[in-house]
Amino acid sequence: MTLRKILRLSGKDTRDFLQGLITNDIAKLDHGLVYAAILTPQGKYLADFFLQADGDDVLLDADITQADALLQRLSMYKLRADVTITPTDLHVHRGLGERPADALDDPRTPALGWRALRETPQTDDTTDWDAIRVENLVPAAGRELTPDSFILEMGFERLNGVDFRKGCYVGQEVTARMKHKTELRKGLARVALEGLAEPGAEILSSGKPAGTLHTRSGNTALAYLRFDRAGGDLVAADASLTRID
Repeated sequence: MTLRKILRLSGKDTRDFLQGLITNDIAKLDHGLVYAAILTPQGKYLADFFLQADGDDVLLDADITQADALLQRLSMYKLRADVTITPTDLHVHRGLGERPADALDDPRTPALGWRALRETPQTDDTTDWDAIRVENLVPAAGRELTPDSFILEMGFERLNGVDFRKGCYVGQEVTARMKHKTELRKGLARVALEGLAEPGAEILSSGKPAGTLHTRSGNTALAYLRFDRAGGDLVAADASLTRID
């Protein structure tokens, strides 16, 4: 199970502070969970997370491997803003089916069910979340999402993780240019595999680099591909690959 860390942001400037940093519109907090990322000024991925309103506060649900660096960066940006950021002892619970009263829908896709923040750890989760991610083209922090990632190549528009009408945020100019002025030549795709290949294996097309294999579930996997080289026969380690979507 992926470990998470929950940060609490409080203070009268919290929402305005986040609005100038994140890829999504903070106003969506009034309607449920918000999925967003924070980027470098060059538009590259730093971290992704969920935001949830808790009264006047905002709870930020991040991958535990990114939480400390994210806390440090947010603290660097806040300057004199009335914002206090503190770690909490809350735990993420996830599930499929009927949503409990204290839970909210995962905004990325209905296939990922619901999320709830609770005071005790979850001990009954047997869901194969990687299989669901692979089936629905959903990247994960530290796996498909790396410091070299551009969020549009990783499907953030489809996953409701970016808003093009909200105004400026760090990295917004590069992201908007990719949306409106260029055609994506690389990106996340799903592939079928025959044979052995581990995540991280280089994908070749006619001997030329074509991408990288990522999360595998059975005979399908997520892959970062060069689209101009993804239409033919692909190989990774001892496996043959075919792009599905």
